[in-house]
Order: sequence, then structure tokens, then C-alpha cells
Amino acid sequence: MKTIDSIPVSKIGRASKLVTTGVKVGGNYLKYYGEKMVNPSVNRDKLNAENAEDIYDGLKSLKGSALKVAQMLSMEKNIMPKAYVEKFSLAQFSVPPLSAPLVRKTFKNYFGKYPEDIFDTFDAQSVNAASIGQVHRATLDGKKIAVKIQYPGVAQSISSDLALVKPFALKMFNIQAKDSDKYFKEVEDKLVEETDYLLEIKQSMEMASDCKHIENLRFPVYYPALSCEKIISMDWMEGHHLSELASVGYSVEIKDKLSQTLWDFYMYQMHVLKRVHADPHPGNFMIDDDFNLIAIDFGCIKQVPEEFYVPYFELAKKESIDNPTVFDQKLRELEILRPDDTPDEVVYFSKLFHEMLSLFTKPFHVDTFDFSDADFFGKIADLGEKYAKDTQLKKMNGNRGSKHFLYINRTFFGLYNLLHDLGGTVKTKNFEKYI
Repeated sequence: MKTIDSIPVSKIGRASKLVTTGVKVGGNYLKYYGEKMVNPSVNRDKLNAENAEDIYDGLKSLKGSALKVAQMLSMEKNIMPKAYVEKFSLAQFSVPPLSAPLVRKTFKNYFGKYPEDIFDTFDAQSVNAASIGQVHRATLDGKKIAVKIQYPGVAQSISSDLALVKPFALKMFNIQAKDSDKYFKEVEDKLVEETDYLLEIKQSMEMASDCKHIENLRFPVYYPALSCEKIISMDWMEGHHLSELASVGYSVEIKDKLSQTLWDFYMYQMHVLKRVHADPHPGNFMIDDDFNLIAIDFGCIKQVPEEFYVPYFELAKKESIDNPTVFDQKLRELEILRPDDTPDEVVYFSKLFHEMLSLFTKPFHVDTFDFSDADFFGKIADLGEKYAKDTQLKKMNGNRGSKHFLYINRTFFGLYNLLHDLGGTVKTKNFEKYI
């Protein structure tokens, strides 16, 4: 894969790159409408593919928050067109890495020493490059070490990057700019946390300690003395990424085992720890030769406040969904229904969320759930498509819900997608044995 010798770090430099990308996208639209005039039956598939390619090409050279937002959007499989999901998902673990000279220079800037001055061996060619940092192999005293190095300028460009992608996000999620600050502040705060590698080490070590008793779950050992604010050193973990699952072809028993471990891990975090790994994409999980699940990368941890946790999970109960009075009360506690809503908006959003929650919460209403159920995920896709095309929704204020929904919903959407990829059946109450 081609390497990168420099990353634009100034606001002007990064904006210029996105302007160039915008020009390419504009050209794609002109070409599409020209073809549409000649042949009215032309659909948007080619347009989506070309736009996804050009947008991703622009973002991958910027890295940082702009690329991280693309990664987050790739998890919205029921909102984003397929071409965008496929292209943006590359941001999880496969983007052009920094060149070897830039790696050495960046390491020296962060640590005050070159990597070869610290480790017995250090491979300057990255083995895994994502949106905020890339991973290198190293050895020290006979141990295999994974060294994650943050891209230069990432932390300093978060605010300006979000300002650049904000118009795109507002349009996609039907959020009115007037009331959008609390949502973008939530994203900005989490992205800032993700660039603090000392915080990530602390969170990783706490999570590993708190969840060590969960069966078939492993974590790397972290090395604070070999780490700093922009570099993390940890054990090198052998195994397959979850993204490679399809090519491996596990048995039903193994899929069930892995699915159960993943489910128990997340339910324990959510219901016991009240803090959760809010970045559940395939690049953050591995499977070892004994079919244990390995959890890595705890830069994005979401605290779940009690005042949100209680109504959120009360609303997930079937009896709450089926009781109009309780359902209305919980929607208001979670800021889904707002004091300034018109009667039409109350009726519309009550119906919309009743339909969504009746479907999304099904795994919580049964003792066992089969995440390979194509019908369940087909209905989720159909529902997403239905509301994506709903003209009435586009006319209403889409700013709905507490700011905590952003990362908690992202967590559950990501978890569901991972479980669907694994294709196993889980016992939904099994996690309670760890309490």
C-alpha cells in the first residue's frame, strides 16, 4: 500500500483538501444528471460509488477526525448507501500508513527518542493503519510488542475538522443547525479523549481488570513505561480480526461461543460498569487460535449516567413499549419528545419510535436470540430505508433525544452488526452470572 510522507495539519491546508474533494463530487453530480437526461432509468448507484470513492480518497489523506467520522458513518448500514458503507469501512483498519521516515520523526517528536533506541527491534512499516493512529511490530526482552503511534496534528485539528464535516452530517441526519451544538460537542469531546493515549491506557487497564472474569475474553497487557500521550505499547496479540471471519468459516458452535462472549462483555459493561466500549467495529476485536475473543483499543469509552440509563432500559421493556402512558413518559424523559413539539410532531415521532423500538429491542424480550436471523436484519434495513425516503420526516425537526443517545445507540448498532457478522445465537440473560 502506498505510504504518506506528510499530513495537512493547518486549518487552511485541510480545508483546501476538502474543497478539492467537493469539486470532484460536484463533477460527479453533473455527470449523473447529464446521463439522467439521456436515460431517465439511470439510478444513483454509480453516483454513490463515485462519490464514496472521491470522498474517502480525500479523507484518508487527512486522517484524524474527518476520517474518524467516516468510520462512524460506515457503521450506519441502514442509513448510508451501500457504496459509502463499503468504502468508509476501510477507515476502520486499512488506510495508507505514514512512511518509515515520517514514523521515525513522529516517534522522536513524541517520545524524545527514536524507536530503535527503546526497542530491540522495531518495524517502521505499519501493519495496521486506521483513522487516528497506526500500529507497528516491535520486540523487547523477548516479548512481541504492538506500538500504536498517533498521526501528527490529529488532536489539534478536531474542532476545525468537525466544522468542515458538520454540514454533511446535518443534512444526512436531518438535524437543524440551530439545536445541533449539544450533539457535536458530544462528538468533539469523545474525539478529544481518543487522542489522549494516556487516558486510553488507563481505560484499557481498568476494563481488562473489571472484565477479566468473563469467559473466553482476553485483553493485551499494556506498558505505561513504554507509552506516552501519543504512543501506546501493549502485547502483540496473535489472531484473526473479526473482519476476516467470512474467510475463515467457523462452525456453528464456535460462532455461538464468540457471539455469547461478545454479548456478555457488552451487557456487563452496560448494566454493571455503566461505562461501555463505544467503538464496536471489526477492527477492534480479534479471535485467537483457541477461539477466545480479544478486545483491543479502548480509546472511546462512554460513561452511562444513571439518569439516562434508567429510562433508556425501561423503554426497552416490552411492557413499556405496549403501555401508551409509560411510553410517552419515557420518550419525554429521554428528550425524544420535546416541550415545544406540535401535536402533529408528538403523534409522528411517537409512532416512529414505537415502530423502531418494537423492532430493535426484540433481543431483550426473549431468553435466546439468533443474530443470524436474516428476517430481523432485513426489517431493520427496510425500516431505515422507509424513513430515509419519508418526506414528512424531512420537514420536521430531526433533533431528537438526549446527547447520550449518540454513542449508546452507536454502541448497540455496532454490536448488532458484529453479532450478525458472527451469526451466532446468544442467551440474553447469561451475563447476569458475572454480577
